[in-house]
Order: sequence, then C-alpha cells, then structure tokens
Amino acid sequence: MTDPTPPADYRDTVFLPKTDFPMKAGLAAKEPAILARWAAMDLYGKLREQRKDRKRFILHDGPPYANGDIHMGHAMNKVLKDIVVRSQTLLGKDAPYVPGWDCHGLPIEWKVEEAYRAKKLNKDDVPVAQFRAECRAYAEKWVAVQREQFERLGVMGEWDDPYLTMNYASEAVIVGELLKFAESGQLYRGAKPVMWSPVEKTALAEAEVEYEDVVSTQIDVAFEIAEAPNAPDGMWDSEVVIWTTTPWTIPVNQAIAYNPDIEYAVYLVGNGDEMRSVLIAEKLFPEFEKRTGWTNEDPAGQPRWRLKPEHFVGLIARHPMHHLGGFFARPRPFLPGDFVTTDQGTGLVHMAPDHGEDDFLLCRAHGIDPVFAVDGAGFYRPDWAWLGGQGSVINKKFVASDGPICSDLRSVGALLAASDDFAHSYPHSWRSKAKVIQRATPQWFIPMDQSQRGAGATPAEALMPPLPPMLDNTPGFDPMLGHAQGNGPTLRELALDAIERTRWVPERSQNRIRSMVEGRPDWVISRQRAWGVPIALYVNRATGEYLRDTAVNDRIVDAFKAGGADAWFTADHQALLGPNYALADYEPQNDILDVWFDSGSSHAFTIEARYGEGVRADLYLEGSDQHRGWFQSSLLESCGTRGRAPYDAVLTHGFALDGNGRKMSKSLGNVVDPLKIIQESGADILRMWVASTDYFDDVRIGKEVLGTASDAYRKLRNTFRYLLGALDGFDENERVATDDMPELERYVLDLLGQLDVELKAAAEGFEFNRYLRLLTDFAQDDLSAFFFDIRKDCLYCDAPTDPKRRAYRTVLDTLFHALVRYAAPILCFTAEEAWQTRFPSEANAADAGSVHLLDWPVLPKLPGDMPTATNWDDIRRLRVQVTEAIEPFRRDKVIKSSLEAEVTVPELPADADALAETFIVAKVAQGDLSVARTDFHKCGRCWRHLPEVAADGGLCDRCAEAVK
Repeated sequence: MTDPTPPADYRDTVFLPKTDFPMKAGLAAKEPAILARWAAMDLYGKLREQRKDRKRFILHDGPPYANGDIHMGHAMNKVLKDIVVRSQTLLGKDAPYVPGWDCHGLPIEWKVEEAYRAKKLNKDDVPVAQFRAECRAYAEKWVAVQREQFERLGVMGEWDDPYLTMNYASEAVIVGELLKFAESGQLYRGAKPVMWSPVEKTALAEAEVEYEDVVSTQIDVAFEIAEAPNAPDGMWDSEVVIWTTTPWTIPVNQAIAYNPDIEYAVYLVGNGDEMRSVLIAEKLFPEFEKRTGWTNEDPAGQPRWRLKPEHFVGLIARHPMHHLGGFFARPRPFLPGDFVTTDQGTGLVHMAPDHGEDDFLLCRAHGIDPVFAVDGAGFYRPDWAWLGGQGSVINKKFVASDGPICSDLRSVGALLAASDDFAHSYPHSWRSKAKVIQRATPQWFIPMDQSQRGAGATPAEALMPPLPPMLDNTPGFDPMLGHAQGNGPTLRELALDAIERTRWVPERSQNRIRSMVEGRPDWVISRQRAWGVPIALYVNRATGEYLRDTAVNDRIVDAFKAGGADAWFTADHQALLGPNYALADYEPQNDILDVWFDSGSSHAFTIEARYGEGVRADLYLEGSDQHRGWFQSSLLESCGTRGRAPYDAVLTHGFALDGNGRKMSKSLGNVVDPLKIIQESGADILRMWVASTDYFDDVRIGKEVLGTASDAYRKLRNTFRYLLGALDGFDENERVATDDMPELERYVLDLLGQLDVELKAAAEGFEFNRYLRLLTDFAQDDLSAFFFDIRKDCLYCDAPTDPKRRAYRTVLDTLFHALVRYAAPILCFTAEEAWQTRFPSEANAADAGSVHLLDWPVLPKLPGDMPTATNWDDIRRLRVQVTEAIEPFRRDKVIKSSLEAEVTVPELPADADALAETFIVAKVAQGDLSVARTDFHKCGRCWRHLPEVAADGGLCDRCAEAVK
C-alpha cells in the first residue's frame, strides 16, 4: 500500500504583500537619521524656494524663555505649531516658521544671580556691563540647547536664523517701537501702586504673577475718633475698627474709607476685662463678635447709635501710633468709597495709598499722596518713625500676631484681635515663588484711556509731587477722569475693536481676553533690573518732561543697531542728544523695559523685518495664560503704534497635566519629561498624543495616555505597511480608470473623497483632534476592517492581470498617496519613512524627494454618470450582523473561520456571490438570519469553500486559471 498523495503546495503562487517597512517602528533610532536627511537636503530651504510664489501663511512663534530644558508645555506648544505649519504647507501655501526666544528679563537674571549667590557674591557689586554679558552668555547657551530639543520634536523652521530679542537688530526695533509711543505722547511717568517683588526688587507685569493659597495673619485694629462734628453727641469717645490681612500696611495708613450706602452703628463692647465703644458696619457686627471675642454689652443687643451718611462728614480718626508725632500725628480722615463692601471685615477699610490701587485713587482724589515708606526689598526706610529699617513685610514672622507690628499695636491698646489663621489666595512671583506686594514707585506707564490723537496728557491720578508733571493742554482730555472725551480712540478702545476683528480659536477665548483688556490698568513698562532693553529716554531735569525729538530718537536707534542695548549704558549721551540740547539739562533713564514689551514688539522685528512693512501674522498660537501675556502685550503694542492687531487669528491651548489631572511639579514627582518620551518611544508618539488631545482645554499625559496614543499609532503604521506591501511592483501600466472599477472600489474612493473634504475643513479650522480621529477611523474602520479585509483574497489569489485586482491596487495607490500626505503634518517622521520606502532618493541628489514637499492630494473624480448602484452603507451594516451571527459558531468550534459558513439574510442588497465575497463566507442566500457549516470543499490555494471544488485541496476555477 502506498501513501496518499500529499496536498499540493500553492504558497509560491500566492501574491503576498512584500515590503521593507517594518511593523516595529523603532522611532527613537530612526528619527535622528531622518532629521539628518532633511538637514542634508535642506528641506526647509527647498520648501521656501518651491513655495516662493504661493500664498503665504505666517504663524508667528511666541518666544519661550531661553532658560532650562524644554518641558511638556513647550513640547505640546511647538508640536501644535509644527502641525499647523506643515498642514498649511500641505494645503499649498508658503508657510515659513521662524522660531524665537525671549532672552531678556527676570528669569535669566534670576539664574545668573543664583550663581552669584552660590559664590556669596552680590549682583549689585558687579559692573552692569559684566552682568549683562553673563546674562547674554547664559541665554545663548540655552538657546542652543532648546533649539536642538525642539528640532528633535520634528519641528521644521529657520533654526539657523531664529529671532532673538537680544539680537542687536531686535533691540534696535524694540527701542524704536518704544520711541514711537514716546513721540506720540503715549508714555507718562508717575507713581502709583504696582505689583512689586521684594525678593527680585522689581515691578512685575500681570503675566508674571500667579496666585497661591496661603494662611495669613488677620487683625482688628481700633483707631480713636478725634473729631466728629456731625456725629451724635458723645461719639467722640468711640473708636473705629478696621480689619486687614496685611498688618504691614498699618504703618503707612493715611485714611479710613466707608461706603455711604452701608448701615453703620456704634456698639458698646466688652471682653470681660474692659469695655470700649466701637464703630462698625451693622451687618458685620456678629462676625466681629465671633472673630474678636468682644461682644455687645447692651442687654437688648442694640447699638448705642445708628449712623447716617451725614454723620461721617468731617469725621477724623487718630493713627494708633500718633504719639510718635510727624506723619503719625496727622489726621486720618474718613473718605467715601464705593469699593467698600460688607463681604468681610468691618465695613471700614484703612487706606494706605502706597499699597493699593483703590487706596491710591481715593486718597489721590482727596489730596493725599503716597509716602514711599517701604523700600524695594520690602523694608521700612531707615528714617521711618515706626519700625524704621525693619522688615521684610513679606516675612511671615514679621507680620505674625506675635511679631513687632502686632506687639506695638497691642502695647498701645489698639489691637482688638489677631490670629494667624486666615486662609485666602495671594499673589506670588511666578519666578521666585515669593509673595509680592502692591507698592507705589516711580514707573513708566502706557495709558490705556488716553486719546490716541493729540496724545500727550498724563492721567492726573498718576502724577505725584516728587515727579514733576508732564501735562499738555490736550483738547478733550479730562485729567480727573484720565480718559478721552470725544477726541479719538483710546488704546483700550483700539484694542477692544481689534479683538472683535480677530478670529479666536476656540471662540470662547475671545470673551477672556476682552474682559482682561476691559478691566486692565495702565501698562507698567518699566522694571528696576539690569538685563534688557533700557527705556532710552531723556527727561528734562527741570520740567520732568521727556524729550520728544525725532532726530535724537533716530540717533538712539542707530546706536542700538550698531551696539545693541548695551550701547545705552556706555553711550556718549551728549552726542546722542546732539547740538540742540545740553546733557546737563537731561537725565538719561536707566530703567529696563518690561519683557512683555520686547516680545510684544516681535511682530515688528520678525514679521515686518522679514516680509515687509505692514505684513501681519495669520496666526498666533500659545497657551491660554497668554491672554494676559503675549497675546495682550502684542495687541497693545501694535494697536498703540499701528492702530490694529498684529494677528488675524489667535489659537489658545490648555496646559499639560499629569495622568491624574494634576499640575506637574518636581515636588510632587509627577513631571512627564518629553525628552524621555522621545528617547524611549520617539517623537511621533508624542506628536500623535498632542494631536489626539482636546487641546483647547487642559490635557492629561501619563503612561496610560501614551499607551493609547501608541496603540493608535501602531494601527496607522500597520495601514501604511499593508499599503506598501500590497503595492509592491505596482506601475502605471497596471492602473485602471475609475469608470472601469468595481463598485466596491468606487465606493471606497467616494469615502476617501468625503474624508478629504472633512480633513481639509479640520486643518483649516485647526481642529487636529478631529483631523486625526477622522484619519485613524478611516484607516481602521473603512480600510483595515472592511476594504482590505474583503479584498485580501483578491490581492493574494487573483491573477496579476485580473481587472479586479488591478482596480484594487489602483485604489491602494490612490490611498497611499492620500494617506501619507494626510498623516505627514502629524506623523512627520513616519510619513517620511513610508514615502522613502516606496520612493527612495538620496538626500544629496538634486531631485531628493520628501513627503513634505508635496501638496494636498488631488483625488480621481468618480464619473458623474456612474452612480454606485448598491447601497454600501446597508451592506456594511448587514456585514456586521453576519459577523456577529458567525462568532458563536467559531467560538464553539463548529467552524474554524467564516469561510466555512453559509448564511441566510433577510434581504439580498446585491448579487449573492458578491455578498459572499464581501461577508467572507461560502454562500449567501435569502431567508431569516441564520448560519450553518457549508458542505462545499475548500480550495487548496485561496481556502475559499466553493461549489466547483471537487475535494478539499483541489482548486477553484479562479485559482486553476491563476496558476497556469
């Protein structure tokens, strides 16, 4: 007896996909080589040459500080920008990207000072030129480090020629922009409270302040009433009680504010040891009793007197430390203020015009000026009668209930209560993390409410006796109100109008910046630092007015062009002033410009300098904190000098949080390092995560989130791998016209066309979360799980010349060209790898190619007179039902695969044989939905069960023809 004939082996006759594109990405190792290739072929330069006559799209880079390694916020921001730039390039535009860095200001000074402190050196003992040189060197170091890290993210741009705020050309433009404000009279010098950091000894911008929860000392202090000409008889022996959480402001008190609309009363109170008569808001008296332990001594619980507004007229109090004489012996008047409320405290507010905006404005209106008692380090000046030379006012022990302030108040019987338990939110410097204070200091301001025509008046509320006024008789300017009266738009009005004319993405962000601009104070542009662009003005020593002379200003700008901002500190000022002015009459200003003015001017020294005067950015893109930072400073700077915004659209994104939704912090140990992710998984995984997030809000990143991004990436990569393998050997001779394609191919092309429209809309709307979801859903659901699944039998087993197989491969070619382009803005490395796998070229060749040199795909048009006869959406729904019905039979091992199944379905929306191919089953018939094992034999080559196969292992008609 002989052995049965073994089944024929047809493996060599099956056309399996073949590609060098691996399933395992290995991005961390591959991406640096791709970056090197782009550099070798000068990809960015090629794009600029290729697109030079195209419509331009400018995304202007908001400059990060040149300070430290990049963090996840940097990575998220730069990747988003790169996706925008690459997508706009794909859409056919010339989309240059000039990266920039903010190189001046406190963050860099602080780091250089830290190095001094480590060596026990004092910055103030170092020559300014030396200190500025060290700051410049520090910034240069970190620009180089961050540039390499940003490039590693795949961010494409002019890395060899970025903009730096410390470049001489940039500094010259910055000072030129400042002088435009000066020449138009849009600057004034005044003294009013600003946010001040005693640690850094400088004024701070709003964007440099962050709020943290703290526990402070709260005190109730009694001021004796000295005069009460219109109050009830006998009230002269009473005291007024104020409550504050800033005890250090009591030594600078000058008045007491009340609200005429609040009901006040005088109570006889006791604490078991003594009694006293106190004036307080009636509504807040119960809280006062609880807080202080002083309770009403009246048996009926009634006050001694209820006061009317007229009782406060002429009311005068004494400072608790009046026995010290001088400043402390001055009368403390009662002033009406509508900002006084009954939300907390006593309904009476002690006024220290040095240390509060409401205090300053109310006192200024009644002729009471700041006294500048607290110095830049937060100490009372040495000649101050009470606590002179002591501090710092942000020292918790100094202001505590047992500290010197409270002890002195207690010793004179003025301290009714004190406790170190008041929890609230308090401003801190975002750099030093130390508390900040409001402090009246001489500063330079840009007014928000001054007319832009005939500008030059200084808001009266800002003018102080130590600072001679710089007023002119500008028609239509009301010096008591500080805003224009029908004489042209103010900076605030221009900015609010520009906000309305700007596209905000998402739309809700418009409300945020509008409310900020509506309520913001005048712009404090001076800083008491050393590293930055100086406020290059000459102030007349006699009048206090700054010099406005175009010729002088031109010489200043020329000096900056030649020597940068350093030139101001070593300048021959008489030469800059010229022959018409004597240096003896003018004082050069040495305050440093707010760095937000630097970066706010970047549109001038980057966009206009490179692309022409009047050109503005199509898009600014930064985190949502920049509504009070760069978005706003750029808006104000441009509106003040050009009357419009520097941008057409603004996109804001949220912050990157850890996987649990917490802010990342080294102290919490929850920092996710983008550089580590790149090193381990590759930049494309990080880019995939960025695009997948709902980045208009805060987003989360952690192992689980990155795992989800990796899974999505893997599926998309496998789509490319299948396409590349299935297209092995494809050439134009194989191409089939859409008219001659089967319905399924035309249906998939129709789906691709719909996807194309949606992707383009998402790209133009900067909705890359939707963009990526559309792309991955199409690749997974429409292609891998449907089209590829159905046609793999055709690809593997049909003859190479078969029209259906040729049509399938033609559609695969169209899909590859479309999908690799669609993916390129997000997966810039993987798309390039896929493109080079199919269309390899040498980087140094004249015709070196790249997927990033391509335009948006042009898809084949489906013939209008050949509508798809079959409703493929219905077929797909039926296919899902059939698959679900087959699954129990596979699970119970009745059948091994769907190819062994015969199914009946309620309706036949297409030919039964075509449906069998679509459902990947042996046979389809009409009837109630059911599944049975087929009796057809299995083809030994394609494994389909077909009626013409005589025995298992034999060939079906198609395969018999294919193997001839």
